[in-house]
Amino acid sequence: MRRWLFAALPLVLLAALLAVIVWSGPADAVRGENYPPVERLTFQRVTLEPGAIVVNLMNDGPDEVTIAQVQVDDAFWTYDADEGTALQHLGRTTLRIPYPWVEGEAHVVRVLTSTGTPFEHEIPVAVETPRANARFFGVFTLIGVYVGVLPVVIGLLWFPFLTQLSARGMDFLLALTIGLLAFLFVDGAHDGFEASAMLPESFQGAVLFALAAAGAFLLLEGIGAWLQARRREVAGANQGWVLSVLIAVGIGLHNFGEGLAIGSAFALGEVALGTLLIVGFTLHNTTEGLAIVAPLARERQRVPAVDLLKLGAIGGVPTIAGAWLGGFVYSPVWSVLFLAIGVGAIAQVIGQIARQMGRDSSPVRAMAAGPVLAGLFAGFAVMYVTGMLVG
Repeated sequence: MRRWLFAALPLVLLAALLAVIVWSGPADAVRGENYPPVERLTFQRVTLEPGAIVVNLMNDGPDEVTIAQVQVDDAFWTYDADEGTALQHLGRTTLRIPYPWVEGEAHVVRVLTSTGTPFEHEIPVAVETPRANARFFGVFTLIGVYVGVLPVVIGLLWFPFLTQLSARGMDFLLALTIGLLAFLFVDGAHDGFEASAMLPESFQGAVLFALAAAGAFLLLEGIGAWLQARRREVAGANQGWVLSVLIAVGIGLHNFGEGLAIGSAFALGEVALGTLLIVGFTLHNTTEGLAIVAPLARERQRVPAVDLLKLGAIGGVPTIAGAWLGGFVYSPVWSVLFLAIGVGAIAQVIGQIARQMGRDSSPVRAMAAGPVLAGLFAGFAVMYVTGMLVG
């Protein structure tokens, strides 16, 4: 009992101290009554409906913010606020503006606070925001199949050819896999930090991204150890299967973020996804199937077609779920979290492959071999060239 009392005492004193700080308000006493408030309004989402613009706002600043007026294309406009116009810290409201926007044209929405401070959001290309109905579910599903599922499955078809390669050829192939994944790691990290910069400052986007990536890395390390322990209990188990599953999981998480980006582009009404972009994603993701089966090919054991399809589903199907979530339940916080999880997963898989390549020597020495270096550069080149079509 005494031990628990000593543990609780600091917490009680801390709670009392925080209560005194909130009650006395020392910061307000220093600023005085005439000190202007700190105002930070962020546009969480802007959607377009027939004859109306719907704006989701959040107060990211420490002080209360009152919305006074709304402008659309430099003209003052009427609006309705579902949660009122006075927002406390992290308070949210939705403004519905009955404005006759024009499809294909650019519009600027400007919100003025009671102090006259303007906050604006530009709609580069006005497109009606898709609604959750059977038609758009079907469209997003089809795009996810084209972009994520079929390319990964097509890449798996290289498995019979890969099993015929020599030892040097397998070293080249595993290094090629590392090159492919390393490109995805850099690309995902760039997208993640870019998305985190768009979050309200209160969410500390960069810290959220880094911690989520580290958490995903450590979680997959634990899952990998558990899978290896389970596979040792089964006759004919091999480390290649465990590594292929981990690669499929990492690629699946990355493709989930990819689908999230596709769906979000539709939801925000900023991008019309064209055939060329879908073709680019398809070429880009076909190499992911190659990365998944590379560890299995090195073990040179027969793998049933059903198991290959399972790996393809793990790596490709998340693209569909990401497109659904991004298109109908868009959230910048979730975008950052899933991008971070994908980056952490890919980093863990790269480490696993490097350790497998260095079973007979150190990973650093293994990477210095000629076929390995050639594979690394080939992986970078393939992803860079196919990535140009996506960008």
